[in-house]
Amino acid sequence: MDWVNAVLQGVLLGGQYALLACGLSLMFGVMRIVNLAHGVLAVAAAYLAYWLVSHTALPSFATLVIVIPVMAGVGWLLQMGLFNRALKHGELSPLLVSFGIAVIGANLLQEGFKADSRSIGIGDLATSSIKLSDDLSIGVFSLITLVIAVVVIGGLTAFMNYTRMGRGMRATKDDHEAAKLMGINERTMYALATAIAIATVALAGVFLGMSTQFTPTYGDLVLIFAFEAVIIGGLGNLWATLVGGLVLGVAQTVGAQINPAYGVLAGHLVFLAVLLVRPQGLLVSKTVMA
Repeated sequence: MDWVNAVLQGVLLGGQYALLACGLSLMFGVMRIVNLAHGVLAVAAAYLAYWLVSHTALPSFATLVIVIPVMAGVGWLLQMGLFNRALKHGELSPLLVSFGIAVIGANLLQEGFKADSRSIGIGDLATSSIKLSDDLSIGVFSLITLVIAVVVIGGLTAFMNYTRMGRGMRATKDDHEAAKLMGINERTMYALATAIAIATVALAGVFLGMSTQFTPTYGDLVLIFAFEAVIIGGLGNLWATLVGGLVLGVAQTVGAQINPAYGVLAGHLVFLAVLLVRPQGLLVSKTVMA
């Protein structure tokens, strides 16, 4: 039963990783940008939610109404002001720009909130669980996170496949010259894609802050786990990102079941094994956003 519990907890943990990683996958799928500021932006969203809870009467979950639009606006501005210009100079330039944003962002958070760890309180929900048997139970908040990850990824996939804007993003990615001839504004499509990606990062960051303590430098670890989930599943494929997150989560909890010190290491080893055996990821689709 201990091993069943480890796998089950890994699936729930994988939901959190998938939610953290879907924005990273979306940006790569549309623009081929690996956003190294991904983790810092997630932590920034968590700090914004923490500040709102501390200085206003807003409940923890209600802060999402403010945090998500604000971070989406940040994503739009970053794309229009920095990434679009960097893309003119090749694929390496946006990578360097995002690295600069990550460094500056972490230092700004350090200045504003110091190095003390914080968390976003959610009351009894943090410890509530559903009992499946005498030896097996699942956390309610973890289950909610997994469900939201599936809903967000499903929603993004439907948006990319069935809406005019989503098809415009895919057309811009596939052939931006042909997209221009069809009247599609490349800069606007990219900015919209980044705004949506950072909005999902904001959602994931707030949920992360509700589930664990975080510091200004916690974004480095977030980036690593999100990147591993994307690579394990398959670059640019949203459903593959969900699979990658689940595989990473299960690997970590099963490793921790063997020895508590092996949890994170087991996840890294699975990541390396996938790179060696199947570097394109476990799931590959001809359609980037399938």
